[in-house]
Amino acid sequence: MPRPFQLDTPAGRRLHGLLDLPARHGPQPWPTVVVCHGFKGFMDWGFFPHLAELLADRGFLAVRFNLSGAGVRPGEDLVGDVAAFRDDTYSKEVEDLGAVLDALPAITGGCADGRRVGLFGHSRGGAVALLAAAHPDHGARVRCLVTWAAIGEVDRWSAEEKERWRREGAITVTNARTGQVLPLGRALLEDVERHRQALDLVAAARRRTAPWLLVHGRQDESVPAAEGERLAGAATEPRELVLVDDAGHTFGATHPFAHPTPQLTAAMNATQGWFRRHLA
Repeated sequence: MPRPFQLDTPAGRRLHGLLDLPARHGPQPWPTVVVCHGFKGFMDWGFFPHLAELLADRGFLAVRFNLSGAGVRPGEDLVGDVAAFRDDTYSKEVEDLGAVLDALPAITGGCADGRRVGLFGHSRGGAVALLAAAHPDHGARVRCLVTWAAIGEVDRWSAEEKERWRREGAITVTNARTGQVLPLGRALLEDVERHRQALDLVAAARRRTAPWLLVHGRQDESVPAAEGERLAGAATEPRELVLVDDAGHTFGATHPFAHPTPQLTAAMNATQGWFRRHLA
């Protein structure tokens, strides 16, 4: 069973997470993978438990957690803290992930090998993982990076949408799975506009040094594969792009998780191979 943890960040936000521990593989400390979910996601969504179990079975300590702005409490799959969701920003998410990296010794009771830490991120979480890997304070801790369906640009709204956002103070998004209509506050827009340089994903792709595997579905309906190709084209070596045929944004996975699809299996095989190559 995964082991729960909680962490209070330096900014005063509380994070809840789970540790999936290797059962039969090698002595401690273990190579460690920190998993970052995406927009409207959470640590127990869809394929994340399956991915963490696979990594643990391969001898990795998998650390997954809910970003503070997800607004999802442990054991739930709806946004219960709407205010946290409304006030979330990219910069806060990078800070949250950095806080987890900083606290790995305490969170894991010394079981994590600080010299062998990888990051995994899906969709917007892929962008957050990339930004952390390129961050001057966090990047030195990151030995390798894997992203699935990572967005290639943080500014994803039209001029008309942003004008209405400024005027009304918030815009809304609908979670297609739950039907929840959720607000995005002005802080997110201000973060994107004020911190363009720090949040430039193409620049981060050039700046990061950790070996990077980019996995993208050719039929991604939410983040076109062209965004992954653009990041891969800008990225310094070592990096590798894997385009999965007949795969959408979640590689066929749904929530609640039913079973792995061939596309998800292909993504997971490439991922665990990358981590074994660079961390084991």
